[in-house]
Amino acid sequence: MVARLVAAGHDVRVLGRTPENRGELERLGAHAVADPAETGRRADIVVLCVFTEQQVREVCLDGGLLSAMPPGSALVVHTTASPNTIDALAAHAERVDVVDAAVSGGPHDVAAGRLTLFVGGADDAVTRVRPVLDCYGDPVLHVGPRGSGQKVKLVNNALFAGHIGLLVEAVGLSERLGVPESTLLRALSHGSAASRVLSLAAAGGSIASFIEVAGEFVNKDVSVARGIAQEIGTELGALDDAINAIGAPNGV
Repeated sequence: MVARLVAAGHDVRVLGRTPENRGELERLGAHAVADPAETGRRADIVVLCVFTEQQVREVCLDGGLLSAMPPGSALVVHTTASPNTIDALAAHAERVDVVDAAVSGGPHDVAAGRLTLFVGGADDAVTRVRPVLDCYGDPVLHVGPRGSGQKVKLVNNALFAGHIGLLVEAVGLSERLGVPESTLLRALSHGSAASRVLSLAAAGGSIASFIEVAGEFVNKDVSVARGIAQEIGTELGALDDAINAIGAPNGV
């Protein structure tokens, strides 16, 4: 993201937690700083992409980022988080536009400038930040008011996890029928059962190898999805049944 923003001509200031990280950021052409508040001071747009929802709160609230941002600036949150957290950030910084832009994709998509971004926010705020998002996002999908990007991402990830669980069950069925997993994955990639999860698992050679790589991220986002569903008095329904199959005793 940093490299693409610099290449597009933006003046980029980035938080680096270690001297090594700051050195790498400087080599990319960004200005590296060691303090969250300094990252946001004098910024028109701040892009936040940390791993957990707790880290969002730590950086924005405890770290002083929001309070340091100038009036009229905008905060873009890429981290998958509860819409309630997005609202809490907006309530804490009334003079800053908060836009949630949940991400779908990986490092290869960033490098190619084709991350999928589910964006929630007021029309004028999204219009302001779109030139930045366009540097690494395509498509950039404005899906509704603030918090909507997170809601769409949570549904996306619940369905993605459900696909993993269904594939776990399919592999188990295949092996009971005497068809090796590797043979199944190669064959299904050309059939009507093809999916993003199937393609990734086939590339890795097995569903187990894919879960080993992606499991931490999937588990984090499923936990958030379940928490939000509980907050609003609903559940994931059949998606939850499929997700539970990921841990089923079927050889994976």
